[in-house]
Order: sequence, then C-alpha cells, then structure tokens
Amino acid sequence: MFARTDRLLLRPGFIEDAGELTAAIGDEAVARNLSSLPWPYRPQDAADFLALPEEPLLPRLLILKRTMGTPRIIGGIGIHRRDGEGCGALELGYWIARAHWGRGFATEAGRAVMQIARTNRLPSLCAAHFIDNPASANVLRKLGFRSTGRTATRISAARGGGASCALYEEEADVDAAARGGTMRLAA
Repeated sequence: MFARTDRLLLRPGFIEDAGELTAAIGDEAVARNLSSLPWPYRPQDAADFLALPEEPLLPRLLILKRTMGTPRIIGGIGIHRRDGEGCGALELGYWIARAHWGRGFATEAGRAVMQIARTNRLPSLCAAHFIDNPASANVLRKLGFRSTGRTATRISAARGGGASCALYEEEADVDAAARGGTMRLAA
C-alpha cells in the first residue's frame, strides 16, 4: 500500500531502509513522544521493525519527503491494534523527525492514512499523545479527532517510565477532515 500527497510519499518500509530509519528516529526528543519505541534505538531495532509481518488492511508506512532527488525518510505513520486503556481497538500513531517539526507533514500524512482507513472500511480510530506534546494534540484535531477527556499511563523507554497520555477518538464526520488534502492511493 502506497500513498502520495503534494509533498510526501508514504510507503511500506524495506530492510534496506534500516540505516536511514535509525538515523531519522534515533533522536531522544522524538523517542520521548513514542510509547513503543525501544531506547536507545539501534540499527537492529530498525531491522526488527521492518521485518514485522504486514496486516493487509492496517497501513504501517514510512513518511518520505519528496524531493528533486531521492525521497528521504522524515517519519512514520500507521494504524495498529491497541486494546484497553480506554481507547478503541485500532489506533493511529505517527512520528516526525525533529528537523521536520512544525511544517505540517504529520497532518498531511495523517490525512492520507485516514483516507486509507475509510477506503479499507476500518472502524473508528482512536489516538493518544503524551500530555506534554501539545503539537500532537493540534495534529489530531486537524485530522478530525476530539479529546475524550480521559488519560492513560503509557510506558516510554526514552522517558524511563510511565507518563500520562491524553486519549482521542474520531469525530462523527471524520470523512470531511480526511479529505482535507490532495492525495492518491496505490495498492
């Protein structure tokens, strides 16, 4: 599964991406905002992640910035299963390399993945962000999520323990938010 937006290419990761992925995500400022990332992040962690089996309807994609040359990995995004914690069974997750923060890439990639979710007829999604990451709250609102008013504690290896996360769920009319950008899907 691939998607292309005005500025990005979203595609599955390949084992050949391990070095570039390690460099892009191996920043403690990025890792602190992720609950499932081992820390420190090593090339073997990237290889293990890239070797995980794919679930056909659940995208797990690298975010590459389209350039005049070879596109470069600037993040990752996907939908994964997460039970409990007051969240639904399917959760949207994403990260952007620090050098690319504040440029709208997470929102642009998120709109593409939300469209994939609608195309695949997935049930409503949930999402979460660590309380001290308000930028993610802004991205989630732009994607059509609303705060549930609940929190959950999630473990972050880069934080050295648990921290509170705000929980979000899709708004009733998320399709309007998902269509907010130009993108093309390819199977």
